[in-house]
Amino acid sequence: MTSLSSPTEPGVAQLRSTIAERPAWTSGPGVAAAAFAGSIALVVAATALVFVAVDRGDDLLGWITFVLILLAILVASGLTVISPGHTRVVQFFGQYVGTVRRTGLVYTVPLTTRRNVSARVRNFETSELKVNDAEGNPVNIAAIIVWQVEDTAKARFGVEDFEDFVRVQSEAALRHVARSHPYDDPDDGKSSLRGATEVISNEIEEQVAERVAVAGIKVIEARISNLAYAPEIAQAMLQRQQAGAIIAARARIVEGAVTMVEDALTRLEESGVVALDDERRAAMVSNLLVVLCGEARATPVVNTGSLYT
Repeated sequence: MTSLSSPTEPGVAQLRSTIAERPAWTSGPGVAAAAFAGSIALVVAATALVFVAVDRGDDLLGWITFVLILLAILVASGLTVISPGHTRVVQFFGQYVGTVRRTGLVYTVPLTTRRNVSARVRNFETSELKVNDAEGNPVNIAAIIVWQVEDTAKARFGVEDFEDFVRVQSEAALRHVARSHPYDDPDDGKSSLRGATEVISNEIEEQVAERVAVAGIKVIEARISNLAYAPEIAQAMLQRQQAGAIIAARARIVEGAVTMVEDALTRLEESGVVALDDERRAAMVSNLLVVLCGEARATPVVNTGSLYT
């Protein structure tokens, strides 16, 4: 029922189902109600003939009763009730006839088997997977997949169990995406699992959709629901993140302090308050940077002499 489009690169993405959904023959509720009433009438008539045949001992009436019962079964076998959000995949002695998407009381091909396939939107959360990211760091990751059966024939005949198929392929796609990106913001500007949530979610959705297309499944949304370093390296990575945050904060403080010192020296020179040589300028810059960048409160020493003593 399936074939590989590329014999040298076998995989789920290359599989294509030869069966596609098509509508089965159905009639409206009026015909269905008439068929239901007709089958009831045939059963009642057959029941009455049974008593008459027994009373008269007539074998012909017995055969007529048997025929009426067969007709009642034949007429009633085409009746089916379909709830909203559900479909019926119709088979006639193993042959796929079509899919019924009309809801309510429906009359379709008699003597057929009809399997229910839900067309409602479903969602599930993958199990928490332990995967090495692009840098080799073990991370725990899980995702929520929202999906819907789009082609009932492929879902019913393309794979063994389409619900289990979606779950397994979703976890495989999640592993693939997690291995392709680092956990934290990389230095080369590429997308990371933690920093580019939207990009990663879209990539997971595309990967899952490509893998489950053979089963007639439509992926509506995919979102990361859990993301963390594995416990064995979580403490070390936390210290690394804290060190990075401290370095970034220090860089911001130094940048602001340098700007403030430049402004102070420029304003002093422009206003002519004081004239400083290179040595005194360096000393003043050093003192200001210590005061602005230091964590502890500065304790100034008041010079009661001249500027140069």
